[in-house]
Amino acid sequence: MATLKINLAYKDDREYTAVNESGNEVQIDMHPREEKQAMSPMELLLSGVISCAAVDIALMVKKRRKELVDLKGEVVGNRREEVPKKFTDIHIHYTITSSDLTDQEAERIVSLATTKYCSVAATINETTEITHGFTIVKP
Repeated sequence: MATLKINLAYKDDREYTAVNESGNEVQIDMHPREEKQAMSPMELLLSGVISCAAVDIALMVKKRRKELVDLKGEVVGNRREEVPKKFTDIHIHYTITSSDLTDQEAERIVSLATTKYCSVAATINETTEITHGFTIVKP
């Protein structure tokens, strides 16, 4: 079993610094949108889902010996109004720049990345609906 450890440091009632075992820091705040200087925990969760699946997408595209010029994404999460204000659904959309990747290949790759291989998505998908889409841009 792999174990991850994060240490948290208090800066202010709504501001914290998280540090992983390698010493990498992430600033976190729970300020209102107009006062934000860092990501909130829920924004970090969305960042984790989209980046986790992106790594798998990039690796699978290259494993198929397809060109990968660029990979971008956007993730949108809807939260319930009641506490806890968990995500009810998340939609991820990737823009893949490739001269030779087909729609069928991209659909399979993005689907596998978001439903099977991404550990973050697998952690939350029992209570959160995760959908995906993609656009292929030819360079």
